[in-house]
Amino acid sequence: MPEHYPLIAVDLHGAGLHPQAWRRPDSRAEDLFTAGYWTDLLGVADRAGVDLAFLGDSFALATTGHGEQQGQLDAVAITSRAVTRTRTIGLVPTVTVTHTEPFHVSKAIASLDHASLGRAGWQLDVSAGRAEAELFGRKEPQDDADLWSEASEAIEAVRLLWDSWEDDAEIRDVATGRFIDRDKLHYIDFEGTHFSVKGPSITPRSPQGQPLVVLGAYDEHSRRVAVSHADVIRISASTLDAAGRTAAEVHHGVGEAGRDRSAVRVLLDIEVLIAHSDSDSRRDLAQLENWAGTPYEPRSLLYRGDTAGLADLVTDVVHAGEVDGVTFRPLALPAGLDAITEAVLPLLRPDGTDLGGGLLRERLGFDRPLNHFARTGLPS
Repeated sequence: MPEHYPLIAVDLHGAGLHPQAWRRPDSRAEDLFTAGYWTDLLGVADRAGVDLAFLGDSFALATTGHGEQQGQLDAVAITSRAVTRTRTIGLVPTVTVTHTEPFHVSKAIASLDHASLGRAGWQLDVSAGRAEAELFGRKEPQDDADLWSEASEAIEAVRLLWDSWEDDAEIRDVATGRFIDRDKLHYIDFEGTHFSVKGPSITPRSPQGQPLVVLGAYDEHSRRVAVSHADVIRISASTLDAAGRTAAEVHHGVGEAGRDRSAVRVLLDIEVLIAHSDSDSRRDLAQLENWAGTPYEPRSLLYRGDTAGLADLVTDVVHAGEVDGVTFRPLALPAGLDAITEAVLPLLRPDGTDLGGGLLRERLGFDRPLNHFARTGLPS
């Protein structure tokens, strides 16, 4: 990707981030639980050259954000279905770790990376609270520090499982009848406070070697894990100045964790409600707030206005120097995504450069990592 282009991600939630977006006549709310709704959205983003698509997920019925919609499809299943309807976009489903074993996470994301020919990522989250704990009945609710300590261990175990097959472990030697070279499969023997994982995986090392790990650094606990482990770090801020300070703190944390600044990409969340004019966007937000009976409270920078103004805002964000790009979070779908792809991206990438296919890691400027076991020479 040309260096002067900001990274562009979209975060797709139901009929939009606003809990009343499903009531808009253009919402396609009747299609929310169909594959076609999601593959249409991801196809639109892909054809426009969006770099990454994030899909949220949770085990509990939503109570915030798009909570009025009361349900959602599985994010990994959605992205798996979208593989054949997309060509270049990075597909990044959320998989929570509090009640999900690292082995299952590693297999799901590695399989998505194989199916997409190297375009998969994993957005990690935790499952807080009693409601989700009671769905499984295996353990009591955990506090934030314990949740994120467990998440840190989960990332370590998943990354080792992704490397438990060396790149050339699959030999398919017809003469000897050996499908794999057993010496190039490795037990990971991970022992932590929360997990004990023997390994190896049953899924060969995927095209990227290590699919991208994405984390939102939205509080002190998630930020600590993000700066130590994430390839892409999402941040939120209410103003441009605050975004710069938050991004600088993230970069400082990355350095303190012993990592290089070039090892991460930082994306600022921008909540967007786009219309033909500022007055039209005010009217649209007022309608949503009227349905909700309460003012909308954004969790990050909120942009409400026309497409040219949004393109200017993104340019200002990236030119500040601490942020590599943005994550658009449309308050209303699919209209918000259509406006971003049809009118905002052409302003941000005026020469219409085709960013092409290839590995997602390459698209974001990362090298393909060496296999941990091949590099260290550890025994199987």
